[in-house]
Amino acid sequence: MGGFIFGYDTGQISNILLMPDFLLRFGACSSDATLSSASGDCSFTNVRAGLIVGLLSIGTLAGALMGAPIADWAGRRYAMVIECAVCILGFIIQISSTHVWQQFAVGRLVTGLGVGALSAAVPMYQAETAPAQIRGSLTATYQLFITFGIFIAYLISFGTRGFDGPSSWQTVVGIGIAWPVILSTGIMLMPESPRWLVFHDKPEKALHSIARVHGMTLTEARDHPLPNKALAEIQRSVEFERSYTGATGWMDCFRPSNKVLYRTILGMTLQAIQQLTGANYFFYYGSTIFESVGIQDSDVTEIILGTVNFVCTFGGIYIMEHYGRRLPLIIGGVWQGAWLIVFAAAGTAKNPDTDKGIGSLMIASACMFILGYAMTWAPGIWILIGETFPTRTRAKQASLSTASNWIWNFLLAFFTPFIVKAIDFRYGFVFAACNLAGAVIVYFFLYESSDLSLESVDLMYNDPTCKPWTSSRWAPPGYASRNDLAEQDRTKANLAMADEKKGTGSGTTSHDEGHLKVEA
Repeated sequence: MGGFIFGYDTGQISNILLMPDFLLRFGACSSDATLSSASGDCSFTNVRAGLIVGLLSIGTLAGALMGAPIADWAGRRYAMVIECAVCILGFIIQISSTHVWQQFAVGRLVTGLGVGALSAAVPMYQAETAPAQIRGSLTATYQLFITFGIFIAYLISFGTRGFDGPSSWQTVVGIGIAWPVILSTGIMLMPESPRWLVFHDKPEKALHSIARVHGMTLTEARDHPLPNKALAEIQRSVEFERSYTGATGWMDCFRPSNKVLYRTILGMTLQAIQQLTGANYFFYYGSTIFESVGIQDSDVTEIILGTVNFVCTFGGIYIMEHYGRRLPLIIGGVWQGAWLIVFAAAGTAKNPDTDKGIGSLMIASACMFILGYAMTWAPGIWILIGETFPTRTRAKQASLSTASNWIWNFLLAFFTPFIVKAIDFRYGFVFAACNLAGAVIVYFFLYESSDLSLESVDLMYNDPTCKPWTSSRWAPPGYASRNDLAEQDRTKANLAMADEKKGTGSGTTSHDEGHLKVEA
């Protein structure tokens, strides 16, 4: 639901700006403009439209930085409740606007504070709570629901465009209140992050949290090797970080030791490149391209792009879980760069407004680009933000990385119209270069973190014998490979389940041996 709020708020504004009542109330209109003539007699200046759209990104930037101290102080769940309340306040400010466009823009800013904080807290909570075996798939659902939220916003806007008066846009904004209500209510039924609980000296509650994630009661978890192993690993990691670093603060994110600075810069760079892939260029300005082959309805255009983005993200969840993080990002960067070169070259060679074949090629290349993006860079970066950083500074590093995403989101949204006016479709070559650079950066700097616990990821980054391009073969001490790690965990789980079926109870030799293995 956190991703859905993100997507819904992003996807609604492009259609709202075109609604006649919204234009009449907040645009620059001629003296005789009416509701029926608003589309022709009213318009937004670049500055006014840029502020209405872009202030959300400014709010999310500030919210992402605020998300870390809130999540560390209140816990991951209560932080989400606070942030959902901020989102609701922002929606109310927007709905109550009548004729002052600045009020609507401020409402977008306030909503952005909540959305930005959630964009840091939600993937972090998912990564800290999920078992390593499904962490990639679970965290990827954040991106899946971003695309779903965008898609639903398009459909609702399409359905309300025939409404008379302010209900056309107030309905779209007002429905947005439902999503933070669902999240803030539902998250209180979920367990708190076990890593946050251990860090705040609550090991019993942490064990209960781990037990719930594995479908056990607390009593069952006390005698089961897997929850106890997970708890012991978290405790060792937290104790090591405490003894090594002392008090923590924002500056700790920039210390070179233990590759903390390395990972901060890496996270911020990957989030920046996710924006620089050019995906938002197609989502914001795709209607102009589609008009070249006779599709004049911008709502239909956005629904087509939104459908491709949403459906293909399901493939991204599968790919990220079965093929790791590095390989999909490298292939995705090359794939996206190649199709952007096709797109830019076609648009530069001939005018798509007059050449339908070129227009069709550009649409096909745009859809192929979105297919690759939705399967690789879209979900992959959010997964990495949740699992790359050490526990002690994870919230702050996730906030800094997410803030980088929102900075570039704002810069691209605000300056793209000016850049397109200057270089037209050659803009695609710029994005192609960024995609290829992203593939190179992933190869030389990103470590493969799939199938490892968050504590093992930290060990891997600090192993001097492990390099990014060899990291997929790295395994924690005591294991021959990552397959061996998974197989041993499955074996322990099966033995424990067999003991329970036999009714041997907590005092059996098998369980005691399991505890001894964990301690060893």
